[in-house]
Amino acid sequence: MALTYHGMVGRMRASTSMRTMRVMGRKSAKDRPWIATRRTVETTQPERGRRVAVHVTPTYDLAVGLDAPIQAIYLGLLLAFLGGGSFLVVRQVLVRQELESAAKELGERVRNSQATAEEYFELGAVLLRKKLYSQAAKNLEKARDKWEGEPEELAQLHNALGYAYAQKENYDQAVQEYRAAVSLQPGYVTAWNNLGDALESKKDYKGALEAFEEALAYAPDNKVAKPKVEQLRTRVRRLRL
Repeated sequence: MALTYHGMVGRMRASTSMRTMRVMGRKSAKDRPWIATRRTVETTQPERGRRVAVHVTPTYDLAVGLDAPIQAIYLGLLLAFLGGGSFLVVRQVLVRQELESAAKELGERVRNSQATAEEYFELGAVLLRKKLYSQAAKNLEKARDKWEGEPEELAQLHNALGYAYAQKENYDQAVQEYRAAVSLQPGYVTAWNNLGDALESKKDYKGALEAFEEALAYAPDNKVAKPKVEQLRTRVRRLRL
């Protein structure tokens, strides 16, 4: 007859008085700590009417066999992973909602011709974060043309406008805006780095190297400029520029 245990089938022969069925293969319980010790069941051979003792090694579900502390660790890690992912998603949603709200409010003032240079600047910055570069550039241009504020803030405006142009691959205009930014604020490291990127995109490797070197002059440990200087020095030597 066939004896089924935990979905597995073992065939007994009449000449065998005792047989062990190992459900999880040939390894012993010592090798597999989640396997229970074997127990004995009896069945009857239909051919001869004998009762045969059969030792069966049952298996537990893997999760049941794990120690409680290990289960707690796995569960904690899973919850932490899911919780962290949920936090990031919620944060992204909130940021997006804030940007939408700011863009809507500032857009109303622009449409009503009530926006100041600062509000054009702010709207342009919001549109940059939304990656709407053409619209951002238009508002930043209006802010630049109307600007009457501090030179340091105007430097930031030039840098933002240069970034909008660079994202549209208008590198000549981007370079012009970045140069205006560093002329107003010579220690503006971000603008120097952006200028270096724009010049490198124009394949002006020597000019790009000079821009990144200027960035390092103000911030010797700058993580953007430092590797760029090494790469561009090698390229300039190789091209004999």
